[in-house]
Amino acid sequence: MQILVAAWLAAGNAAALDSPSAFANSTGAADTFSTLGAFDTSNDFFRVLGSNGRSCDTCHRPENGWSLTPDALKARFDATAGTDPVFRTNDGSISPLAAVATLAQRLQAYSMLLSKAVFRIGLPIPEDAEFALVAVSDPYGFVRVGGTELSLFRRPLPTANLRFLSAVMWDGREDVAGKPIHRALINQADTATTGHAQGIPLSADQKTSIVDFESAVYLAQAIDSQAGALVGVGLRGGALRLSKQRFYSGINDLTGDAKTGAPFDPEVFTLFSAWSKLIESAPGDVRAAIARGQRLFNTRPFEIEGVGGLNDAPELGSPATVTGTCSTCHSTPNLGSQSRPRFMDTGTSDEVRRTRDLPLYTLRNRFTGEVAKTSDPGRALITGLWQDLNRFKVPALRGLAARPPYFHNGMAKSLGNVVDFYNGRFGLGVNNRERLDLLMFLGTL
Repeated sequence: MQILVAAWLAAGNAAALDSPSAFANSTGAADTFSTLGAFDTSNDFFRVLGSNGRSCDTCHRPENGWSLTPDALKARFDATAGTDPVFRTNDGSISPLAAVATLAQRLQAYSMLLSKAVFRIGLPIPEDAEFALVAVSDPYGFVRVGGTELSLFRRPLPTANLRFLSAVMWDGREDVAGKPIHRALINQADTATTGHAQGIPLSADQKTSIVDFESAVYLAQAIDSQAGALVGVGLRGGALRLSKQRFYSGINDLTGDAKTGAPFDPEVFTLFSAWSKLIESAPGDVRAAIARGQRLFNTRPFEIEGVGGLNDAPELGSPATVTGTCSTCHSTPNLGSQSRPRFMDTGTSDEVRRTRDLPLYTLRNRFTGEVAKTSDPGRALITGLWQDLNRFKVPALRGLAARPPYFHNGMAKSLGNVVDFYNGRFGLGVNNRERLDLLMFLGTL
């Protein structure tokens, strides 16, 4: 039975939620919970600390899964004629040189934010990189061979569920080798202020204030528009339950669990195992579909080939082919990230998937002469290593429905596009019903 979120809440079901901070999305509602209690909006996370009117929550909104969505950005653009602080040329426009004097110019300048909710990140090629830029096709006429930076268009990652991170940012550029993730988050808070907000470096107290706030925030889907509450007896949905999830660096790693030594367990998600009995007794029940989707995610085998960071990983024996499941890469229990900082290339930056609104960069290996074309070199711009081309961290999956579009560049508008990408890339072999089951499951995370 279809249960609309508003009606479900009006019927007195709010007590089933982890906190009053529930926001509707395409498949129900996501719930936010803080281990600090009520949200303190006087925290530095919400303060304007730069020169362009931005605060952390300018780009990380709880109603958008602590990220941003195109629909929300369009509403903000329309309400302010494109002058809301999120619309700034230092990173929100297609080029830092974009004209923004008129409404028509602003619509063009912020077209990537409005269509894909991606920001322009300007990064240089490291001086000691194993590769050089030999050609550029930039639809915005900004990047050129011999210039100081490349333009990368990337989605803002959510400032929630940070306790489970193994790397900060898509390319890990804030990470400090040998240091805990807290140090990387401190770096990120500072560089976000000096870069995105165009401010001065934060004080130690300000950095601690921001990181303590966001580290206490948890996000997960709590209501499904068809199945109802995802929290309760036997269920493990919702943000409160997620805040209690066991985690440490290397938990359920592909090389074996870092603490217990146990082998990798592909049964990563157990959120809705209580509904598994319905698969046989009531196969038409929407809860049975969600349970089937969870089972498919954990157990449907397929051949994984050509994934940099996996098929060439020496610690895994550099296997040319891995017979795995979705949970092979999304392996952190009940979260779906990687519990170690492992960056992977599944092909999202490949030339064949580049759309005309993205630049295309031609890179040449300085030692072998090999040439590669990419819309975003990813981790390679941090390490300078040819082998790291197009590699990005494996993102966490909780709260997915609250923050479309997907992948680092926003190339997938919907969860259906995500499933179709992987089905085509790896030949999952899912039929129509299985595809729907997977979508039902992903929408409940």
